[in-house]
Amino acid sequence: MKNTASVNLLGVIIRDYFIEHLPRLRGASPHTILSYRDSLVLLLRFVAEQRKKPVADLNLADLDPPSILTFLSHLENHRKNGVATRNVRLAAIHAFFRFVASRNPEQLDIAQRVIAIPFKRAPSRAIDYLEYEEIDAILKAVDRTTQQGIRDYALLATMFNTGGRVQEIVDLRVHDLQLIKPFQVRLFGKGKKERYCPLWPETAAMLRSFCKHQQIELTPEAHLFVNQRGQQLSRFGVRYILSRCLDAASETAPTLAKKRLHPHSMRHYAGSPPMPGESILAAPMKTLKSLHPA
Repeated sequence: MKNTASVNLLGVIIRDYFIEHLPRLRGASPHTILSYRDSLVLLLRFVAEQRKKPVADLNLADLDPPSILTFLSHLENHRKNGVATRNVRLAAIHAFFRFVASRNPEQLDIAQRVIAIPFKRAPSRAIDYLEYEEIDAILKAVDRTTQQGIRDYALLATMFNTGGRVQEIVDLRVHDLQLIKPFQVRLFGKGKKERYCPLWPETAAMLRSFCKHQQIELTPEAHLFVNQRGQQLSRFGVRYILSRCLDAASETAPTLAKKRLHPHSMRHYAGSPPMPGESILAAPMKTLKSLHPA
């Protein structure tokens, strides 16, 4: 009977964590919730296999530090995950056990021992960024004679202008744009924190043209960037678009082939240095001026 109570405890804690705590109390983004869920799913399946019993029969005591350390080693040695991925999984496990400690203080001992599992130090490597000539090549590689190409160009130009996270960009809705002076876009970052980012006049003009020629219903709640089915573009869709454009642009900008680039790299590109007397924003506005239609 004691074992049944423990099983029910784990199930109830997980339910409350994902249904109440993360979305309603923490205000975690759907992306964060899915990442935490995937980490817990992998852990539960692994521990169930190791203990040779169904996931439904697991209890909180099964998720002890030795089991979690074995799970982390499994990620690296068998799933071939890197140190960064291992640490992401561990961060999700830490967060879950901090919730366990606050909700069920009688489980404080196991929670403290799990939270004490250290992250693994990974060798740091330089961040690849994009030079102006490379940005120019990427945008020129987009075939803007097609509806898809028009969308891809607008997407990439918006990312270069704002330096926004990829999830912030794909979450953009029509009503987040202000395309009259002062030109700006509203972004929702981690923890649903709201901020406004200025838009260069050339970007605002390009987005006005993009919105005008879209073949989807532009209601205020409509997502700005959608796929061919009219659904919100995903982060993986952005990664695919960037990869395709990088391959095409590498023919005219060979340095791109030597760089390890992904959507987040677009937050680290190097603009032209400002001329004497110019503001910080004046230089990037000038450098991208030729990349946008007149």
